Amino acid sequence: MTAPIPRDIPDLPAIPGIASPITSSFVPATAVVAPTRRPRATAFRIFVALVAAAGVTIDLLAGSALHVLAYFTIQANILVAVTFAVSARRAWAARRPLSGAVTGATLLYIVITGLVYHLILTDRPGGFSMTGEAGAPTGWPWVADQLLHTVTPIVVIADWLLLTHPGRTALRHAATWVLYPLFYLVFSLIRGAMLAPGTPDRYLYPFVDVDRHGYVGILGNTAILGLGFYALALVTIAVDHLRPDPVRPRARRP
Repeated sequence: MTAPIPRDIPDLPAIPGIASPITSSFVPATAVVAPTRRPRATAFRIFVALVAAAGVTIDLLAGSALHVLAYFTIQANILVAVTFAVSARRAWAARRPLSGAVTGATLLYIVITGLVYHLILTDRPGGFSMTGEAGAPTGWPWVADQLLHTVTPIVVIADWLLLTHPGRTALRHAATWVLYPLFYLVFSLIRGAMLAPGTPDRYLYPFVDVDRHGYVGILGNTAILGLGFYALALVTIAVDHLRPDPVRPRARRP
């Protein structure tokens, strides 16, 4: 007659020098919660990518490709189109989303595009207006301006607030994100210096126009814009960590 099997088998004693596999092993979240497709996020991100691509395409058809592609606005919208196309693919395939460093940089650059356009460049006093005597654009150029500077920033912010997990950015990202706008300002100055005086649109933006403001004035404008961009990056990171999770509202936040 065999002895009865006990219901509770005690754990084996720990072996000195060998870590417990239960406490030291890492179990990824995908092994606990099965990844699921996100059709609404997929559809909306495809829409965002198409909006950004449409604005860029209209501008490219209306002017010289090299000239159009030199604008920060166009580069930011191209980044939005590419990032959101990839994000849509990942949401449909139930894959991990893009890193917060990439999505946060995309958000920051398109928000900078919208804010600079509406607060500085459009019919504003101070000598930075890009409309000038010609007035506001009409027709297809007007459509492109609205898509590139207004619609795209709004839909990107909407995706961030309504369809993106929060807390995926870090404080160290702020300094990294600001590098590209600063490099772009340097690029604009070098480009303008290489073109002959009197060339149309020699300087792409009025606040980097050396002929009008001089290098001392440009240095001041660059310092102000750089500090503003860095502050905006910090605000973006702070909001990202304070906002609720729209994807899993009841999920615990660290």
